[in-house]
Order: sequence, then structure tokens, then C-alpha cells
Amino acid sequence: MKKKAKKLSADKMAEMALSGGDVTSYFSKGKMKTPENTVQRVNVDFALEMLSELDQMANDLNISRQAVIKSLLKQGLDHHFLAKEARKKSS
Repeated sequence: MKKKAKKLSADKMAEMALSGGDVTSYFSKGKMKTPENTVQRVNVDFALEMLSELDQMANDLNISRQAVIKSLLKQGLDHHFLAKEARKKSS
């Protein structure tokens, strides 16, 4: 049976890891959930022509359709918020 790891402060764990120590026993087997990697599934309807274009782009880039959608959406969001900040600074 595996021994249960004792609790260790984040600072002590960081020191241990930086010195080459094994800190894996202090983590659970599952993925850690943080606000940055929490996933919310959504359903989106696309026109067939747009799906065809997304599939062509995915094929050209050798990535999944989902990866194409996420990449394009992220670019659009970045553009939106950068433009919003620029408008704030100019007014």
C-alpha cells in the first residue's frame, strides 16, 4: 500500500522541486482544476459553408476543426480587447 504524503507548504515544495527532489507524491492523480483550465462546453451552430471552410483550414494546418475554431476565436477576442484598450487610451 502506498504511503500518504504529508502536507507541505508551497514554498517548501518549491524548494524541494528546485533542488531536484521528487514532489509527485504531494499531488493527486487527477488534473488540478484552476480557473484558467476549467472547461465549459458550449454548442454552436455553423452554416455548412463555414464548416467546409473550417475543415479546409484544419486540413491545411493539420489540426482539428476544434483547434481551428479555438484559435480563430482567441485571435478575435485578442483583437477586440486590444482595440478596446487603444480606444480608451486615445480618448
